[in-house]
Amino acid sequence: MSRPSALKRKQPDSSSPSESLTEHEKIVYSVIRSKQDMGIWTRDMKKEANLPDNLVGKSIKSLQAKNLIKEVVNVQSKGRKHYMAAEFEPSKELTGGDWYSNGTLDKYYISCVKDGFAKIIYQLKVATLEGISDEVKKSGIFKTSFTKQQIEEILRVLVLDKRVTEVKSTGMGEFGSFPVGKVCYKSTSKGGSKREPKVGAMASIPCGVCPRMSQCTPDGIISPRTCVYFTKWLDF
Repeated sequence: MSRPSALKRKQPDSSSPSESLTEHEKIVYSVIRSKQDMGIWTRDMKKEANLPDNLVGKSIKSLQAKNLIKEVVNVQSKGRKHYMAAEFEPSKELTGGDWYSNGTLDKYYISCVKDGFAKIIYQLKVATLEGISDEVKKSGIFKTSFTKQQIEEILRVLVLDKRVTEVKSTGMGEFGSFPVGKVCYKSTSKGGSKREPKVGAMASIPCGVCPRMSQCTPDGIISPRTCVYFTKWLDF
């Protein structure tokens, strides 16, 4: 009489990645996984794994086929093959952060950010870095949250483009709200661009009434780069 299926010998847990790996694959996988969201360059991987090049190469192909590792772009060294365990997302140090898309500098997105910042400075008349940061958050122009360093980078570019000028507060007149010596920014042209903005342009930002705002991301299917309404607003 055969035993009930419930009493059959338990099969090995196939969900564990290490169960189906060779010894060489386990070593390579362990090295890659230990680097977490930074991943590792193949040359460094070979040193740490201490295995012949051909075994490392075969292990990498096998691990990729099993969807345990993935090749990622390192914007600092694009010519080098970089691998990471599939469970991790690349760090901003590797991807370049919000200014990059798929390992390439996102010039269109940067242009949109520059235009948005220039318009805010124009509306504020005189603005500080902190004031610009607060207005960007309140305006809802971008879903991305900017670090202080990123805001400084954009302001530096706007100054170099001569769309914005950097001045120090005198504490008088239009600078009355700012301490003497405080670094401020002013628009050098109407609307922060070559064309004069339409009245109420800032008040009519399409993002504020967009029903898909929660799904909008810089590199998503719905994004400022592909939004017809946002592009028209930037053309003001």
